[in-house]
Amino acid sequence: MDTGTHLVMGIGLAGLAAVDPVVAANPSIQTAVLLGTIAGSQAPDLDGLLRFKGNAVYIKNHRGASHSLPAIAIWTILITAVLQLLYRGSLPWLHIGGWVLLAVIIHIFTDLFNTYGTQAMRPFTDKWISWNIIHIFDPVIFTTHIIAILLWAAELVNPALLFPLLYLFTAVYFVWRTFAQRGTIARIAKLDKEHTKGDSYMAIPTISLSIWNVVKQAKDGGFVIGAMRNGELRWLDRVKCSEHPAVELSKNEPAIRSFLYFTSFACADVREHSWGYEVRWSDVRYRHRKQYPFVGVLLMNRKYETIGSYVGWLSDERLMKRLRMDTY
Repeated sequence: MDTGTHLVMGIGLAGLAAVDPVVAANPSIQTAVLLGTIAGSQAPDLDGLLRFKGNAVYIKNHRGASHSLPAIAIWTILITAVLQLLYRGSLPWLHIGGWVLLAVIIHIFTDLFNTYGTQAMRPFTDKWISWNIIHIFDPVIFTTHIIAILLWAAELVNPALLFPLLYLFTAVYFVWRTFAQRGTIARIAKLDKEHTKGDSYMAIPTISLSIWNVVKQAKDGGFVIGAMRNGELRWLDRVKCSEHPAVELSKNEPAIRSFLYFTSFACADVREHSWGYEVRWSDVRYRHRKQYPFVGVLLMNRKYETIGSYVGWLSDERLMKRLRMDTY
């Protein structure tokens, strides 16, 4: 989920803590829980600091180790310990730690529902898990939390009643979206007039509840990109992956390896120039204004030697400016 949604969910969990008699009885503990759940709801995304080491490092590691099983314990212990230091050891550590733990778990668990995904099962496997059920910003989840927080702040509703209802609704909403996504994939296969045995489909959530982006991975290895709007399927683009020799050689470049490590929906295109080759890997899950802005690009001379690279989110114009900067 996006940072704003994680934030309101962290505040919401502090409201839910009103069901804990130890927390509800002491305003000081309530404040500590609020600090703890907000910190716990944000902590896994501290790997965003990896941007300072470059986009390739960030993309390869974002939502990786920081969202793993050991990280759940590490974040919980660190945040609880810091709170105990701030409050000079006066907090009931089991209650504080329990609510911090819940905040961290919910952050990592909800991220599994997005297209980006996480490596939540590390160290057992480094597979990226993405269930493609909830958009990274879901207006329903965000709005319901904002309403509940405002009602709580205005003291109009008892939080011990309000927030259990909020999270019951949220759980039901996640279940509904899960069935909606599965139903959408089933309908796509039936509506696709060009369906052949071996084709597979992915339905990707959008900010609209009635629109799903669609990626069809064809049997021949190419991709077909489309959209499902109000039950109607429309194909928008076909992406053919290049078999140029530069494509295979590009996989040896660290920046491209980082890009391919993150996604299994990458397709390469090669453009020949007077100075050499431009190998552009695009993640076909992300299509915006007829472009695929999440890219891994490698510039090679005629001897297939690297002269520049870039991994990240950019428009064509900004990408070329960045590559020109890297090659001079």
